Amino acid sequence: MPVHSAGLLLYRVQDAAAEVLIAHMGGPYWAAKDDGAWSIPKGEYRPESESPLDAALREFEEELGLKPPPGPYAELGTWAYSSGKRISVFVADGAGFALDGLAFGEFELEWPPRSGRRQSFPEVDRVEWMPLARARDRLVKGQRPAVDALATRLADV
Repeated sequence: MPVHSAGLLLYRVQDAAAEVLIAHMGGPYWAAKDDGAWSIPKGEYRPESESPLDAALREFEEELGLKPPPGPYAELGTWAYSSGKRISVFVADGAGFALDGLAFGEFELEWPPRSGRRQSFPEVDRVEWMPLARARDRLVKGQRPAVDALATRLADV
């Protein structure tokens, strides 16, 4: 059975150009990486006990420490990573969404490897509004189709 993940991609239009809010993944593995090291705020869920939208909203708040904007929310689509993991992405207009009070969730990891020592690291270490093309390059490969779908959606408006 594949692993399911859901995320919320906020966008805004500034000076006639669309931007999205994405997060740089935290922890020692991602610290020195940029391209391919960013993510839509997202996380795993169990489809038998939670809807993808509920999971996306929950994970947004857990990762960033901020309540997501009130919506409305639209489903952009569901895509499979090369690993088989599936991600469902929802979109909402984030114009006016303030990043004040960010409080990143944390995870524990044995670090350094095989040291027996556990350390806490932020799930994400920073967030940024980025133009679509730049965000596409920065996102992990499996999430790039969401930016393409958003670009198509905005072009049709």
